[in-house]
Amino acid sequence: MGALYLDRKNLTLSLSGGRLIIEEPDERPRSVPLKLLERVVIQGRAQLDTGLLAALGEQGISVLCLSARQSRRAGFLLGPGHADARRRLAQYRLAEQAELRLAWSRALVGGKLRAQHRLLSRALDQRPDCRKALSDGLRTLEGVLAQLPAAADLNVVRGLEGAGAAGYFAALTSLFAPALNFTGRNRRPPRDPVNACLSLGYTLLHTEAVRACHRAGLDPLLGFFHDPTYGRESLACDLIEPLRPRLDAWVWNLFRSHALRQEQFDEDKGACLLNKAGRQTFFACYEVSAPPLRRYLRRQAYQLAKALTTLAPELAEPPPE
Repeated sequence: MGALYLDRKNLTLSLSGGRLIIEEPDERPRSVPLKLLERVVIQGRAQLDTGLLAALGEQGISVLCLSARQSRRAGFLLGPGHADARRRLAQYRLAEQAELRLAWSRALVGGKLRAQHRLLSRALDQRPDCRKALSDGLRTLEGVLAQLPAAADLNVVRGLEGAGAAGYFAALTSLFAPALNFTGRNRRPPRDPVNACLSLGYTLLHTEAVRACHRAGLDPLLGFFHDPTYGRESLACDLIEPLRPRLDAWVWNLFRSHALRQEQFDEDKGACLLNKAGRQTFFACYEVSAPPLRRYLRRQAYQLAKALTTLAPELAEPPPE
């Protein structure tokens, strides 16, 4: 099963004989068998036949529509989810239990901090010229990790996560060429090439987490570390936290290997955006690195669903006949 990225203007997409038909002006039509697809990502404007949308949904092929310029999620088709509503009932009930949320959040943030520490440790071996910044970041993360087991409530855990992030990004910026102007995390809009890649990568990763929650029968809106917020899939935000450092390392490698260069980015009203050539490289490289991230998210979502129904056994089994 694979992914199809469509990043051209004036595309028309339709269905014929179990195949996705791709038409564009002055070009011969192309087609892809639906049975080969697991996800479709559309950048910008395209016309979609409703029969195609129905077929994609029925076969569980997700469709992610990104805005034309800033690569933000504009629409998302998920298809059928898990059929057992009791998983969500257990999730809703247990989301009210402060001790469970605290234990989940400690584990989640601990996993993220350790992943950040591993990245900076590997970087220290490869970039001794950045020793001061990387060593400072490692010390910050070690101090935060030491305090995490004693965190008494979610606000303390969030404060520790924020302190770790500040030290981590201060160290991470030293790994990138000064010409990239990466001085820390910024978004909406991203103002430098590194943040443009981080934002797009996190968007793709987030949609993978939403899909994993949907397939496992969980409500992606109801998280445990991230509080419910209007319009935000907080559980998906939870699930990707330990994966963010892996995506950060991947973005570093894109620039370190010169797979991405400054001429593959454009400035638009203060925003730094990947241009068409840059997106082509980005998407191709993402698909190479994404399979283990997807497997992790699927595994975590199903393990969470199992744990939730175990903790609420009266909802885990069907009622007696």
